[in-house]
Amino acid sequence: QVQLVESGGGLVQAGGSLRLSCAASGSDLSLNTMGWYRQAPGKQREFVAIIFSGGSTNYADSVKGRFTISRDNAKNTVYLQMNSLKPEDTAIYYCHLHASQYWGQGTQVTVSS
Repeated sequence: QVQLVESGGGLVQAGGSLRLSCAASGSDLSLNTMGWYRQAPGKQREFVAIIFSGGSTNYADSVKGRFTISRDNAKNTVYLQMNSLKPEDTAIYYCHLHASQYWGQGTQVTVSS
């Protein structure tokens, strides 16, 4: 059974930074592709960033240059460093084990203007 637990969300002013963590159990993240997604109120869940098993990454255009996805294999944890946050980044952020049914419970990020 795979469990994904996000943490690190919170309230921050525009221009600030947060780092989200996604700790996994039951799966070796170094062998898997992991993604971050977000869902704002009244909107569909959308892709934010992905890190492939080989280490390459990809980002949504809306966060490119501001967000960085990374992985610590020793801690079996994936991170999302978010800089230059904007009010439109406000959402619940979820981590996802790619091509599986496993999602974390989500962590709320709120950016005030």
